[in-house]
Amino acid sequence: MGRHAEAHTATAAPHGAAVSADGFGLKGPRGWVFRNVAFDAPPGSLIAVEGPSGSGRTCLLLALTGRMRGTEGHAEVAGHRLPKGLSAVRRISGLGPVDGVAELDPALTVAEHLRERALLQRRFDGSLRALLRPRRERAAESRARTEQALATAGLDLDTLSKGPRTYVRDLERLEALRLGTALALIGRPRLLAVDDADHKLSAEDRTAAWHTLRAVADAGTTVVAVCTEAPEDAFTVRLGGVEGDSEETTSTDDTTETKEGAAHAYAETGRA
Repeated sequence: MGRHAEAHTATAAPHGAAVSADGFGLKGPRGWVFRNVAFDAPPGSLIAVEGPSGSGRTCLLLALTGRMRGTEGHAEVAGHRLPKGLSAVRRISGLGPVDGVAELDPALTVAEHLRERALLQRRFDGSLRALLRPRRERAAESRARTEQALATAGLDLDTLSKGPRTYVRDLERLEALRLGTALALIGRPRLLAVDDADHKLSAEDRTAAWHTLRAVADAGTTVVAVCTEAPEDAFTVRLGGVEGDSEETTSTDDTTETKEGAAHAYAETGRA
């Protein structure tokens, strides 16, 4: 069952991307990582990619955000057809933490992560006119972006053990998930990808995590989240582990192949 939420009217809110797939698959050196993926989700959806570990969930996440190249069928994100439109999809999508691809640095503080991301955003994602604006004006815009991203991700810095000076290694799992989400939202993506959304979370924290991701979708960004068990109100794409071809969405490879594929995702797409 799908879920479609309209974007808020705030001028800064992104327009969520429609995401679809038709016979989409990826084959690695050891066989099919995932295959026969087919769905059609409207903009503003909360899309849950559900399946056991090793079912190709992370690789599908990376393929839908232009970080891995599909080898069969096609997918489409905001009108950009994959695998041809990898660069275009990367420009409008953002990654939360993904092991081996987009990881939080445990040796950095929360403030350092936020500052680094904001500086990168100001340097590489602005028009020439924006870069020529007074430094104070650009700094104010950067602060506003960061504050909005934190609010949408539900991360209150004052509740952390040492506030913004808390090291990533000292964060609870839910706090780290929210930080990774906030960092991605600073870029105002149309599509947000979150890996292992319910991994190592208590029932209470799992509910809170899905509430956060729903809030992101409600704010105008389409969300694709990998999970073991999808919430009832999400648009669910299920991956299995059945050998051979199937009419349903399936994966035929193991955890090792999936993890290796994720770890080399940037290499396979020109280290985007």
